[in-house]
Amino acid sequence: MKTPQIAESLRPADPADADRRIFATKLAELFSSGTEWPGPGDFDDRVRACLAPGARAGSGSPGQPSGWLVGVAEAAAAWAREGIGLDRVLLGYHEAIHDGLELAVTESPGVDATAAGRVGLLLGLLRAVTVAATSAYVEEYRFVARQHQTAAQTLVAALLSGHSRSMLARRAGIAIARAYQVVALNIPTGTAEPRGAEATALRRLRRVQAALASALGSRALSLLTVGGGTVLVPLDDAAGPELAGAFTMTTQALATLTEAAGAGLTAVVLSGPTEQIPDLAARAHELLELANGLGYPPGLYGISDLAVEYQLSRPGPAREHLADLLAPIRGNPRLHGTLVMFLETGLDRTETARRLGVHPNSITHRLRRIHRLSGVDLGCPEGIARARAALLVHGLVAPDAAAHESDIRARAGDSGAREAVRNRETMRDDAAIC
Repeated sequence: MKTPQIAESLRPADPADADRRIFATKLAELFSSGTEWPGPGDFDDRVRACLAPGARAGSGSPGQPSGWLVGVAEAAAAWAREGIGLDRVLLGYHEAIHDGLELAVTESPGVDATAAGRVGLLLGLLRAVTVAATSAYVEEYRFVARQHQTAAQTLVAALLSGHSRSMLARRAGIAIARAYQVVALNIPTGTAEPRGAEATALRRLRRVQAALASALGSRALSLLTVGGGTVLVPLDDAAGPELAGAFTMTTQALATLTEAAGAGLTAVVLSGPTEQIPDLAARAHELLELANGLGYPPGLYGISDLAVEYQLSRPGPAREHLADLLAPIRGNPRLHGTLVMFLETGLDRTETARRLGVHPNSITHRLRRIHRLSGVDLGCPEGIARARAALLVHGLVAPDAAAHESDIRARAGDSGAREAVRNRETMRDDAAIC
């Protein structure tokens, strides 16, 4: 007596199912272009390359990837970034499916021509309705989004200028908070491919703008260009007590924006009442320019991180004295470079020698010469603090100084940049000695 499993295995295969598998395999061959992913310019081939995995999945071929619609979604997102209209994308898919229908008719000579024509008519109707409806919907959605974006940007401009904002807020349907984080944001615009620099910068800006809502909440207001701009983050509890403080600019929020940008972002954040936004924005951007000018690494900075730098950037006799302190060695690249690297390594002579490619004794001799020429003794805390402050002021008053010191660190290795962060904190602790 045959078991049910054996009886099932001996049952003749369903002809319709076998035919479906055979046709799905041929359909996959029709959609395949010979490569896993065609070039950027081959739009029609790329559409068919998205459909081929779906056809293979329908054939039941072993080893075929599941979730093939993920590839369809990724391709759609890529086309959106390239500026390809949704109508063209949908039309491409419908035309490819129509070619598949023609293959089905060709492979089935017994199919009635009248029935095939009716199916083709219905597919044509579906294609026309899909393209027309989705194109109109997306166009209207973009129009509404542009109106809201324009109103929001107008409100940001009013907040930054200190002009009357209550009427603008009502028109935009945006509640004004009692206090804000004012974020000055820098987005790097450099690219390895100058020909595509503008398009790359625009795509990066769109990605950052899209990530703002997830990182800072839907109530965050921004006024950004490809190089950065200003973001206002509300600090009140209008969104509800359970969300109070949930959406603020933090290192984690900046990391989310940085991941979206695909490049290191630098931000300076200050907080205060709404009526102080113009002054806070001016100071935040001044601090951002200060951090960038001194070659500080990307990251989130507050006033406490840049207090010493900001104070030393103010004109006065103390800054003039510090600017002239290292003048005797400024014309000697070896001595100046040794001083920079010695401070960057945390006063480690051996590590300084390794990075500069010299013997440790050479570092000792150079430090003695620096003391003899400038009067700065790097063997005592006072001299170390004065040297750090003098280098900082030199970077502020000499436009090329910070870039030169960054070049010294780059030639010595990336570890110098990491040491710079730690030593800025040490400089603040020692600043009182000056």
